[in-house]
Amino acid sequence: MNQLGNCPPFPLKSPILCHTISMENKATMTNSTFQTTIEDTTYNGWENYETWNVSLWIQNDEGLYNLARRSYSYQDFVRRNFEEGATTLDGVKWDDVNLNLVELDEMLEEL
Repeated sequence: MNQLGNCPPFPLKSPILCHTISMENKATMTNSTFQTTIEDTTYNGWENYETWNVSLWIQNDEGLYNLARRSYSYQDFVRRNFEEGATTLDGVKWDDVNLNLVELDEMLEEL
């Protein structure tokens, strides 16, 4: 049974090569080789836009970079340098609840 709609007409080496694929995956068929690519749900390698945005500001603004290098953690960096509710110039709060603090702490360690 052809569930993908694009399985080749020739015999396959394995019966599991043609199966239903969810909409989150993209499928390509070349000869009898099946390849599935999972869509990337991150934002430029970061968990989300907010995390990417604050990391971009820290790594590309010399003053913020120097302040971040003196901090023990991302939360320490924010606590020392910003008032509650302060934002990047792009409007992302430095203390946004969506920030991935683990990723930001790892980024600070690498500075």
